[in-house]
Amino acid sequence: MMNFVFDNPTKLLFGVGKLKELHNEVMPGRKALLLTSKGSSYKRNGSYDALIKELEMLGISYVHCPNVEENPLKENCEEAGRIAKENGCDFIVALGGGAVLDSSVPVSIMATNTGDLWDYVFGGTGKCQVASNMPLPIVTIATSSGTGSEMNEWGVISKVDTNEKIGMGDRRCKPVIAVVDPTYMVTVPSKYTAYQGFDALFHNTEVMMSTSLNIMSEALALSCIENIYKYLPRAVANGNDLEAREHVAYASTMAGITMQLTSTTAQHSMEHAMSAYHRGLPHGAGLIMISKEFAQFFLDKHVIDDRLIKMARVMGFPNSNNPQDFITALLKLQKDCGVDDLKMSDYGFSRDEFMTLAKAARSLQGGLFAANPVETSDEDIAGILEKSYK
Repeated sequence: MMNFVFDNPTKLLFGVGKLKELHNEVMPGRKALLLTSKGSSYKRNGSYDALIKELEMLGISYVHCPNVEENPLKENCEEAGRIAKENGCDFIVALGGGAVLDSSVPVSIMATNTGDLWDYVFGGTGKCQVASNMPLPIVTIATSSGTGSEMNEWGVISKVDTNEKIGMGDRRCKPVIAVVDPTYMVTVPSKYTAYQGFDALFHNTEVMMSTSLNIMSEALALSCIENIYKYLPRAVANGNDLEAREHVAYASTMAGITMQLTSTTAQHSMEHAMSAYHRGLPHGAGLIMISKEFAQFFLDKHVIDDRLIKMARVMGFPNSNNPQDFITALLKLQKDCGVDDLKMSDYGFSRDEFMTLAKAARSLQGGLFAANPVETSDEDIAGILEKSYK
């Protein structure tokens, strides 16, 4: 547990009011591609107007590309890359939630490289090529709490025609500046606050289960889990609770670091397969659906009892010596956040596709299976899905 590599050059501006301090920073260029979602949430929450003022104060020109969807698509990333290239943009500003932040990675690669985006994807039908040209620098402005992508070089992208949803990245795509200002998160609807908060939770619980857990990632992950357990129900109940928003944002952003120190597990591979085949399924909702049985699988084998106990102790069981307390706390948190009744059947899942999803999970992100506490077969993964089905 004492061996780890920490490599994060991102300057983080964290806390209420930090977006309005961006003009004090040195930008990595003079012309930006401003990447946002197709929706209008970035205008409703005030972050767009605040950012434009900061860019104007810095003398930065920009080209606005509002083309990102909830589950980012390969084609949209390629389009944004072309726009950046054609307009001579020399860096990217990604303003939005996890989908926008995720998209900034492939966009930065395609802005300076040729070919097809899937040339640079490792896994599935990707061609496993390393981009020959340096990707554009990235500045991230997070307006939700979930992926932690504002702090790392990874993005999850979908290729619809082959039912692929894959995490791709390049170590050169670590953002140079990240701004996490909870001021602009208060308008996120309660349902999505919960889904995103649980995504952040599972980044950290999976790190705690992972074979590559180390002394630094454990300390950060437990701190994040404690903050989500205490503050996520408050943020879900009252989106204007800025204190709760700030603590959940902290846990989400720090997860971006814990995932650099320690890999997540196949729980994320499984969900990526689920939402690749059922695009209407929000990522966090899919993770919630399988979380209980995923943890129970390893609990029943007693391979991470000590780690489950450590998590239980920061989730309402301070004197716990029973790993089952983690499951109890997890289910209570789901109930407290109003997401305990999610059903796969409501999103079109059927029992006869679980082996297909299990195989897809291994094909799309097989590397995460190596982080599982014990080896898991396709039959094991299909069994977890079967037990999770409602």
